[in-house]
Parts: sequence; structure tokens; C-alpha cells
Amino acid sequence: MSNPIRRLLRRNISGGQIAGYAIANLAGLVIVLTALQFYRDISSVSDAEDSFVSADYMIISKRVEGLDGLMGGGQAATTFTADERSEISSQPWAEEVGEFTAADFNISAQVNMAGANLSTALFLESIPDKFFDISPRGWDYRPGSNDPVPVIISKDYLTLYNFGFAASRGMPQISEELIGMLPLRLSLSGNGRQQWVDARIAGFSSRLNTIAVPENFLSWANGIYGEGRNTEPSRLIVRLKRAGDPEATKYMESHDYEIAGDKTAGGKAAYFLSMVITVVVGIGAIISILAFFILLLSIYLLLQKNRSKIHDLMLLGYTPGQVARYYQTIVATVNLLVLLLAVAGMLAASSMWQEQIEALGARGASCVPTVLTGTAIILAITAWNTIAISRNIRKGFRV
Repeated sequence: MSNPIRRLLRRNISGGQIAGYAIANLAGLVIVLTALQFYRDISSVSDAEDSFVSADYMIISKRVEGLDGLMGGGQAATTFTADERSEISSQPWAEEVGEFTAADFNISAQVNMAGANLSTALFLESIPDKFFDISPRGWDYRPGSNDPVPVIISKDYLTLYNFGFAASRGMPQISEELIGMLPLRLSLSGNGRQQWVDARIAGFSSRLNTIAVPENFLSWANGIYGEGRNTEPSRLIVRLKRAGDPEATKYMESHDYEIAGDKTAGGKAAYFLSMVITVVVGIGAIISILAFFILLLSIYLLLQKNRSKIHDLMLLGYTPGQVARYYQTIVATVNLLVLLLAVAGMLAASSMWQEQIEALGARGASCVPTVLTGTAIILAITAWNTIAISRNIRKGFRV
């Protein structure tokens, strides 16, 4: 760029207006990034409770009432028909609905502990694999193979054993790590057939109140040992578009459906948190938009102030692009500085609550996605600034 343009623009540019734009943009971006990182860190606490199924799922069932169960008519009254499943799927808050598939055969489990064989009757269920946020290790079971069947057990069951059954019988308590090492065998019987298969504990879930096995294993086993007793699901898993949506809870209450595990309080807290974060991010975005208009106003005032000089530059053969490039370079430099300071501010803010996050048994989420989000925002703002500067300069040259 030639020296006359540089000297002219440098002499007349308003440092105060550029500083005002930078400060306002910095404030908006710090608010947005800090709010996003806070939400990610808080979400990591929820994820730490269960690494398989996240908080935006709702497991529902029908209530068992009266003497229907004793009279043998309770099963049909507590299953979901195709119309009911379709109605739930069509709700605006429901993203996807899956079915719990129950084992349609007899199951018993045998485990060897300290040389003693313990056995018990058991039940198995499965949910579609797509509802697992993180599939357990070895969950891709191949039906008919000799691989052990992976099993996920509710943490509540282990708690009941340790502090109920084991404590009252003087038996040893079992940790999650230890039970995963115990040899487990399952007896599958029904339809005139019987077979023993090896199994292993793949993990524990605080949200799946069941004993879960891979969907393809249960489909294969039902096909061989099933007796055709279960045709409709008695429980559904619903993925919500927004965790804790109060409209979903109202729907369940109006239809007298039960929500497993009484997760409504946690869902409401998650919903409230998401609403607060949305408001905070919205405020930060508004501040950044206002900062953009501060920049536009600064350029407009500068053009009005130097209308005659710009006209003279045009007569001397200088193009609008040459003049605009100087402003664009300044704004890009300022935006880069804003990004660096905003990231530093976000990291400083997030360090203030990391100790509390760790005290809840979780680790804060990675800052990389938040930094990438900030970079994308700054790139979009810079592109927007570049176009706006170019348009304003061209208008000035037409004067």
C-alpha cells in the first residue's frame, strides 16, 4: 500500500472507536465462550454418573394397578401398543423412541465365588444399540460364537446385594472392579432346548434399571428359546430433543406413565441450566452484534469526515480496494487479539470451578471445542467486517 494512503488513514482513524469496538467484542465473546465451557463442564458431571446412557433419555412404563397382575391380565394392560408408541414418537419433544426387548425364555445365572457356586434365576432385556452414547467394550456380540455375552447391570442391584443381601448373610461385599472379574455363566432354556453360555459384566449403569445384553444376542436367543409370550414392549426409552423438557413430563403425568428412576428432578435442573446458558449466550451474542455496529458507525463517520480526501484519492487513481484493505488489516488484527484475550478469559474463568467439578467425581470437559467455537465466531465476524468495510468504502468512492 502506498504511503499517501497509509498516512492519510492513520492520521484520521479514531483509536478510541476501534478500542470501543474491541472492548465490546471482547466482552461478548468472553461471555459466550465462558457460558459454553461452563455448560460442557457441568454436563461432564452428569456424564460421569453413567458413561453409557446420558441424561437426555427418559425410560417410561405403565403403572401396575389393582389385582390385574394376580388375575393374570396385568401384562397386556402394562404393555405399549403400536398406536401408543406412534403417539409418543410424534410428540414435539421426542427425538426418538426405542423399545425394551425382554427375554422370552428362562434364564439362570451361576457365578463362582471363593470356591462356592452361587446361582439365581435372572431376567434379561435389551435396548437398540443406537441409544448407547458409548457402547460397552465388546458389545458387538456375534450370535452363536463362543465369545462371552457382555452384560450391563444396574448399579442399584449391586448396592442391594452389598448392603442388603451380603450384609445380612455375612457374605463378602463385591466392588464393581471385582465383579467384572468373576466367572459368570448363563443358562438359556425354553422351547424344548437348553444351553449354557459364558458371560461377563461389561459395566454398570445408574440409568438403566435392568440387566441389559446386546440387542443382536437377545434377538438370536429369543428366536431359538423363545416361547412367544412377549409381543409388545412393557418399557420404552425416549430420547428427548432437550434434556428435562417439562412438556415431556406433563405428557407422562397426563397419561399416567411412570418415569424410571425418578429422574425428573435432575431433568428439570438440566432443562433450567440449558435455558440459563441460552440466555447468557444470547446476551453475549447481542453485545458482539452491537460491537459490529460500533465498527460500522466508526467507518461511516470516518468516510463522512474524509469525503473530499477520498474523492481526491479516486481522482489520483487509487481503488476502493486499496483503501479498504488497510481497515480490513486493522480489524483482522484486532479480532485476532480479541480471540486470544477471550480464550484466556474463558480459561481463567473455568479454572475457578474446576475444583468443585472434581469434587463431584468428574473431570472438566476439554476446552478445545470451545476454543474452536470461538475461532469460528471470530472468523465469521472478520468476514462480516471485511464485507461491510468494502461496501462502505465503495459507497464513499461514489461520492
